[in-house]
Amino acid sequence: MLVSLVALGLSSAALAEEVQVAVASNFTAPAKVIAADFEKATGHKVVLSFGSTGKFYTQIKNGAPFDVFLAADDTTPAKLEKEDGIVANSRFTYATGKLVLWSAKADYVDAKGEILKKGTFAHIAVASPKLAPYGAAAVETMNKLGVYDALQPKFVTGENIGQTFSFVSSGNAELGFVALSQVFENGKLKSGSGWIVPANLHEPIRQDAVILTHGKDNKAAAEWATYLKSEPVKAIIRSFGYDL
Repeated sequence: MLVSLVALGLSSAALAEEVQVAVASNFTAPAKVIAADFEKATGHKVVLSFGSTGKFYTQIKNGAPFDVFLAADDTTPAKLEKEDGIVANSRFTYATGKLVLWSAKADYVDAKGEILKKGTFAHIAVASPKLAPYGAAAVETMNKLGVYDALQPKFVTGENIGQTFSFVSSGNAELGFVALSQVFENGKLKSGSGWIVPANLHEPIRQDAVILTHGKDNKAAAEWATYLKSEPVKAIIRSFGYDL
């Protein structure tokens, strides 16, 4: 889906540049689609790197040459803003994530998540709550349901939501808390079974984007940020199960 250069206020005569984008693992699939469309629309090149928000923060503080950061939370970009690590007024929420308890097995996870209370499984995958906001949301959910202490010995911990998804999809864990975007397509689960965690069981997973100081003079970085706010791109983001 291409967005017109006129609608974005982009100049077709602008020299193509490269933008380095650090992307939270949960946003891998939509980011690839959006980047491909952006390259077609602008001529710029997008280099995507995927990982945990916590690790990206450390890398950015240590001088990693990222121009734009698409985090899995709003607190890390806000922290970078306070530390003068971003372009002024560049922070905005590009998506609100949804958490899902998912299994690669059909009919394994019930529609109300009661399997968590039954505990009839050997392993449950959870992203590190210190590094991954989706992991923090999973821990908060289990605490609210009163099952955290009972389930903790069964945790298989991923350093980011991508690794956590791999644990479940490979069968190394019978189920796990992952981002809905990883298993959702065209309004339904792509495979397996799942329970979309009600929003009242954890703090909102507001995902903010920022142009980092490294990208302050990069025209492609500014245009990428503008592109993310366009209506066609918002439609792509919604199609992967995010709220806006």
